Amino acid sequence: MFWMNKDVFIRLCDDLENIYKVKGSQRISIAEKLGMFLYTVEEGAGNRNVQERFQHSGETVSRYFSEMLNVVCDMAKEFIKPSDPEFKSTPPEILGDSRYMPHFKFTFACAGWEGTAHDTRIFQSAIHNPTLKFPKPTNGKYYLVDAGYPQIKSICYHISVKGQEFFGCVCLVRWGAQPTGYKEVFNHAHSSLRSVIERTFGVWKKRWNILLDMPSYSFDKQVKIVIAAMALHNYIRRYSGRDCVFDESENLDIEGIGREDDAQNGHGHVSREMEALRNNIASSLMGAPI
Repeated sequence: MFWMNKDVFIRLCDDLENIYKVKGSQRISIAEKLGMFLYTVEEGAGNRNVQERFQHSGETVSRYFSEMLNVVCDMAKEFIKPSDPEFKSTPPEILGDSRYMPHFKFTFACAGWEGTAHDTRIFQSAIHNPTLKFPKPTNGKYYLVDAGYPQIKSICYHISVKGQEFFGCVCLVRWGAQPTGYKEVFNHAHSSLRSVIERTFGVWKKRWNILLDMPSYSFDKQVKIVIAAMALHNYIRRYSGRDCVFDESENLDIEGIGREDDAQNGHGHVSREMEALRNNIASSLMGAPI
């Protein structure tokens, strides 16, 4: 039901009523409001389709979709953020799973940029705008990024090791020979993690078909829909003991694995320091199980 089990749906209804003060009426309950909203974002359904499914007027469908969209975007403040803002610990599910437990949640969202904007431009805007509250890791922890992003001390480092071919697809490594040398071991471990990250985006897009096509909505509403879809994804991940979409994720075609954009990196002290960091991490992985 709406890509979530019954218990999660009921819990979400209760949270909407008790925390976010959504009200039902004699004509429509909170569950029906939520149902219409989820049906719209899950199926990418138009107004007329929702009218026929729920037997309400077009004006009613449009009004309650807008109401629920604003409420779920408000939920995003709670559900799209790191559970451990200081990054002090590693979740036991990740520590205990050789595949990094691919039930990841989104911790930051910045929607509304034009499609032609370069990754680096968006990233730089996010980390330098204090109002966005980008979750920066503590000293000694980093974000894993591809070559489309700059190397920044204490924030991120690239997935590939300079001078060594990047293994873009986990399957090539899994079915072929075991990696040899510290650079190949490094690339194997981190290409596996990148595959999990890409799969999370694949699951997110599969769950909410509205993300594939929403030309009838205003730009501002489209931005809100992206944020709401991420908030709902995280809500399901937090409270669902079993997620059918993730269970099927092994069969998803993952786009973008192995894509290396032109890096916009500076050279000098920071680049040398980050390269040394990569080499240290790669060396430490030599004795770890693959």
